Amino acid sequence: MSGKKAIVFLTDGAEEMEFTIAVDVLRRAKVEVTVVGVDIEKEYALCSRGVKISADINFNDNLNAADYDAVIIPGGAGCAKTLSAHTAALKLIMNFYNNKKIVAFVCAGTLVAKAAGIPTHHKVTSYPGPVREQLKDVYNYSEDRVVVDDNVITSRSPGTSFLFALTIVEHLVDLKTADALRDEMLTGCNL
Repeated sequence: MSGKKAIVFLTDGAEEMEFTIAVDVLRRAKVEVTVVGVDIEKEYALCSRGVKISADINFNDNLNAADYDAVIIPGGAGCAKTLSAHTAALKLIMNFYNNKKIVAFVCAGTLVAKAAGIPTHHKVTSYPGPVREQLKDVYNYSEDRVVVDDNVITSRSPGTSFLFALTIVEHLVDLKTADALRDEMLTGCNL
């Protein structure tokens, strides 16, 4: 194991590629990942394209940023809506941020950064269209595929999910591990 630990949130309506690729790549990097379900109606989350995924644990008040090194928020309109309205999850995300731990958002998940109160001086990216419109006047908005600004990592879409996850590995574990995974997964360097 890398000795690193991360939370990846899961809700009904989460974008399954963004969720699954993040979890898979982090686990390949030997990061201990805990999938935390938030307001899931059944024993599994029904993701945005109908894929059913189970959480390791449900959100609870015992979750503490001090016990982890990163928190990852996938996209999907349902995920963004659920997490943006979940006061305790937003507070936990800000605890990660305030303690200089990685907070990573992809696609519509970047709306959760805004809801949590991630400071507006950060450079971010997100899915284009309506999501972009809600963020471009709040943050220093970028069209880049992945943006790293201090401990805030953001990305655009399912198509950028491998680059997003490998960027998290690079900053959470190290570049050598990220490069080894690029080779192992045959992703190349120009994702």
